[in-house]
Amino acid sequence: MNLDTPPLDPHPFSPSMAWAGFRNRDAILEVLRDIFPRKKCRVLEFASGSGMHVHYFAPHFAHLTFHPSDKDEEVLPHIEERTRQSGLRNVAKPRRLDLGLPHTWPDGEEFHAIYCIDVLQVAPVSIADGMMKCASKVLADDGLLFVYGPFLDYGRFTAASNEEFDRRLRSAGEAGWGLKDIAELDRAAGRNGMRLDDEIDMPSNDFALIYRRA
Repeated sequence: MNLDTPPLDPHPFSPSMAWAGFRNRDAILEVLRDIFPRKKCRVLEFASGSGMHVHYFAPHFAHLTFHPSDKDEEVLPHIEERTRQSGLRNVAKPRRLDLGLPHTWPDGEEFHAIYCIDVLQVAPVSIADGMMKCASKVLADDGLLFVYGPFLDYGRFTAASNEEFDRRLRSAGEAGWGLKDIAELDRAAGRNGMRLDDEIDMPSNDFALIYRRA
């Protein structure tokens, strides 16, 4: 794959999203190997997009059942067809889930892990509240929420490249775009019965943030 940075485009099937997904998936997988449950249980993915991550991770965790979701209904048939073609038996039917609309959240279901990758920089910060509130509703008592992406580290950019990326996002003219501060996520977590359990430095100046019940 061409590793030159393509133009910004948050559409699930854009070259920009494919590039980001390809670039970071192996580093993320190594963290998930350490933190995902060892027992047979269910994992929920927020904002699955094209399904690039769920279909890459699922073969490595045969004991887990992955539940992809997205707010955009147009991507769900694509995820379902890709699951069929892959032959994966541990990827469930994708569902519509909008973190800004609580009536779309799972009801009466429990998950032992949730993950969300490269979403918050192209979403309003209010989505962090929805993410934490939904997680607090559906996570098992010993469950975890894994959030990955580029962030400000309590008020500071950790690299010049992140500062430039933030400038590009904010100049795109889309409301809410831009790097979010880990402190903002922590406040959203605190408002919704969650807490930051671990902060892991990742390649390309990204972070893996692990939240659990407070």
